Amino acid sequence: MVSLVSLRNNRTRRVLIAGLAAALVLKIQSASADACLFELQGEGRVAEIVDARSLRLDDDREIRLLGIEPLPTAKQVLTAMLIGRAVTLRGPDDMPDRYGRTPALVFPAGRETSVQSLLLAQGEALVSAEIADKDCAAALLTAEAEAHQARKGAWATSLVIKNAESDDIREGIGHFMVVEGKVRSVRQVGATTYLNFGRSWTRGFAATIPKRITPTLERAGVVLKSLENKNIRVRGWVEGATGPRIEVLRVGQIEVLGAN
Repeated sequence: MVSLVSLRNNRTRRVLIAGLAAALVLKIQSASADACLFELQGEGRVAEIVDARSLRLDDDREIRLLGIEPLPTAKQVLTAMLIGRAVTLRGPDDMPDRYGRTPALVFPAGRETSVQSLLLAQGEALVSAEIADKDCAAALLTAEAEAHQARKGAWATSLVIKNAESDDIREGIGHFMVVEGKVRSVRQVGATTYLNFGRSWTRGFAATIPKRITPTLERAGVVLKSLENKNIRVRGWVEGATGPRIEVLRVGQIEVLGAN
């Protein structure tokens, strides 16, 4: 049997979700232009929100929200905000992913602010750092920082950013995480550079960078050896059979804290 308290909580949650969606619609109508105006990849009308990261158009195309890792609650927000609404799709390319979904930035028709930016600004998503375009990546991080500063959504608690020396990271293997801490050492082993955050190289958290990615990072001003003793933030999917690891494949996965 569902308790009255549970019913009240569910009702309150639906009201909050509906209110947030309404606020996002208003923000769509008044927001300024997005920096992520890539080439047009198509348009359509939203028929279904499949899950928190993907939607289906009325012509049966499935679209994955490019550039973000949404919270589970984002599905309800997207449903209230986009069902039946015409949208345009923009992106670096229209190559489907392995599940047949087209990765794209989604813009309500006639608007120049992406759904991704709106979700980030409300704390309903985190930046995934998969977008290479510098201006677009910066715009998404700015939207995320807006929610962080205002403590909205996921940022209402201090649990979003994990301390690099916390045991919580090991429990997050297989999940997307944002990890922050001081780089204790930078070591190259074979074709991989390790940014070690823990005292134990084998058990502590580390960011790993394949050699082929190093030139790209350096062109963006990220010199790996110079990160020793610096406080940085790393985001990505946590892996590792021994110590937890995040593999860095894109510039946006590393943020040097306190840098100009």
